[in-house]
Amino acid sequence: MLSSLRDFWRRHKRKVIVSTGVLGSGYVLYRLYNAHRRRLDDLERELATERKRVDEFVKDQMQAHFENIQRIADTTTLPHAMQFLSSRIEEELQLSHLTDRLMQGKGQPNTLTYSEKLELWDKLKYLSFTRMVLSLWTMTLLSLYIRVQVNILGRHLYIDTARHIGSSHFLDDGDLIDRDDQQKFLASADFLSTNGLPALISNMQAAVTEVIKGKQLRDFFNAAVLHETIVQILDTFKSIRSPHLWVDFLMPANAHLQELNASSSGDNTVFPDVSKFDLLMLETRAVLSSVKFTNVAEVALKAVVDALIEEIGVQCGEDNLATGMPLARLLARVTHVGPILLDEPSKNKFIEAIQNVPEVEMLFTVLYANADVLD
Repeated sequence: MLSSLRDFWRRHKRKVIVSTGVLGSGYVLYRLYNAHRRRLDDLERELATERKRVDEFVKDQMQAHFENIQRIADTTTLPHAMQFLSSRIEEELQLSHLTDRLMQGKGQPNTLTYSEKLELWDKLKYLSFTRMVLSLWTMTLLSLYIRVQVNILGRHLYIDTARHIGSSHFLDDGDLIDRDDQQKFLASADFLSTNGLPALISNMQAAVTEVIKGKQLRDFFNAAVLHETIVQILDTFKSIRSPHLWVDFLMPANAHLQELNASSSGDNTVFPDVSKFDLLMLETRAVLSSVKFTNVAEVALKAVVDALIEEIGVQCGEDNLATGMPLARLLARVTHVGPILLDEPSKNKFIEAIQNVPEVEMLFTVLYANADVLD
C-alpha cells in the first residue's frame, strides 16, 4: 500500500503540485476578488450616502433661497408697485367731484335739478364699478406678475452663482446677470401703472358699460347678484382683447423679442446679441402668455371676487347684503372697497387670498425650480 502511494507520487508529483498550486491560487484570487468587491460595495454605499447628503443640502439651500425670494416680493417689490398703482388709479378715476356735487345737492336741494342728480348718479354707478373691478384685476395680475418676475430672476441668479462658484475660471462674468439688468427687470413691474393703465381703463370702462347699462339704481342687489355682475364684467373685459393681448397691459410689447420668441420655439436657443434683460423679459412674456398662467390667473381672480363679496358683506353691516338692497345704496360700498383692494400687501386680505390658492403656490414653486414650466 505504501509502495503504491510512493509509485503514484513519483508518477504524478508534477501534476499534483501544479493542481494544488492552481487550486490555491484560485482560492487566493477568489478571496482577493471578494474583498475587492466588498470594498467597492462599501465605496458605492458611501458615495450614495454622500450624493444623498449633497442633494438634501442643495434642496435645503434652494428652498431657503426660494423662501427668501418670496419675502423680497412681499416686502419690497410688491409694496412699491402696489402703492404706485393705487395712486395712478386714484388720479385717473377720481370720484370726489361726483360725490361732492351729490352731497352739495343733498344739502342744498335747489342747486341740482332732478335730471342733473340722475346724471350724476349714473356717472357714479359706472365709475364706481369701473374702479372696483379695475382695482381687482390690476391688483391680482400685478401681484402674480411680480411673483413671476422674482422667481424667474431668483432661479437665474441661483444657477449663475452656483456655476460661478463651481467653475469660476471657466465662467465669464459677462454670463452673469448684472445689477443694472436686475434693477431694470424688476422696475418693469411699473409698466402697468405708467404705460398700460390708460388703455386698460378704456377696455374696463367698455366692459362695465356693457354689463351695467341695464342696471337701474332701484334694482335690488344681493351677494349673488353682485358676484354675478362682477364676473360678467371680467368675462366681458376678457372678450374685448384677443387671447394674451392683455399681457400688453402688464409689460411692453417688443417686436424684436417676439421675433426671438418665435424663432427659439422653446429650444433654449442662445442669442449672443441679446441682453440678459431682454432674455428675462422674453421668458416672462412666455410665462404670462402660457395656458398654465392663464388658468392660474383665472383661479386667483375667482378667489379675489369671493373675498371681495365677503368684505362688502361685512361692510354693509345691518344693511344685509345676503338679503339685498337697492343698487343706489350699494354704490357707497362699491366706491369704498376699490382703494381697499390696493392696500399695503402686508395687511391686504385679497393678496393673502391669492397666495392661499394652491395652484398659485404650485406655479411659482415649479417656475423657480424649472425653466421648462410651460411644457
